[in-house]
Amino acid sequence: MLSLSQTVALLVVTCLLSLGFTLWLNRIWPCEKRPVQNDLVGWQLSILGTTYAVILGFMLYAVWSEFGAATLNADLEASSLRNVYRLAVGLPEQQRNELQAESRAYAAAVVNDDWPAMAQGQLPDASHTINEKMWGTLMSVKGSSTSENTAEDHAISELSAMTTYRRTRLVQSTHRLPAILWCVLMVGGLLTLLSVNIFNSVSLKLHVFQVFSFTLLITLVLLAIADVNRPFKGWVHVSSYPFVRAQETMSGAED
Repeated sequence: MLSLSQTVALLVVTCLLSLGFTLWLNRIWPCEKRPVQNDLVGWQLSILGTTYAVILGFMLYAVWSEFGAATLNADLEASSLRNVYRLAVGLPEQQRNELQAESRAYAAAVVNDDWPAMAQGQLPDASHTINEKMWGTLMSVKGSSTSENTAEDHAISELSAMTTYRRTRLVQSTHRLPAILWCVLMVGGLLTLLSVNIFNSVSLKLHVFQVFSFTLLITLVLLAIADVNRPFKGWVHVSSYPFVRAQETMSGAED
């Protein structure tokens, strides 16, 4: 969802703010006057850290799984499109020419219109119109031989699958983590960093390093979740290459 430069800038700013807070807290509340972790509070901090680590890991796994599913779905949609194009060879001449032209137009619409629209958080419509035309072309086929009827049946099956994959792609392009889960992630991160700041450490340098390492790790994971949470937006996104490859195939390039 963020660009690479925005991600790096946010990471740097977060680390600087965390270190600045640590130094400010040390000025108004010196380390030697702070409580030292003991058996009374140590188990509480362990539960807090472990719980937040589990939440972070689960959220990262969940959004990465969704990202992988979106990538696979785009590959399957492009594969079904190429199959429709190839099966059109077995149709009568008029429908064959129309369906192959519509298949090429569909691939171009996905690359040139759908992907830019989804990158802006919008629902694309260009490929939908062409998809409807492809259905109309197939439904107009009047097969006069067994081979034509077989080609039509298989083409309908592949077009049906492609339509389903397209619908799934649109749903995936609008999917995002609910606000309540982002609230859990942000509050958990703040509580974890605050607990690291409050309790005393062996030395100020070691304490600063602990705060920096925790802040860096938590911020990196949160940014990773934010980047892959919207699979078609940001600098980490699902590529339109399967459809570019489909264009090359339908233009006569070697597959």
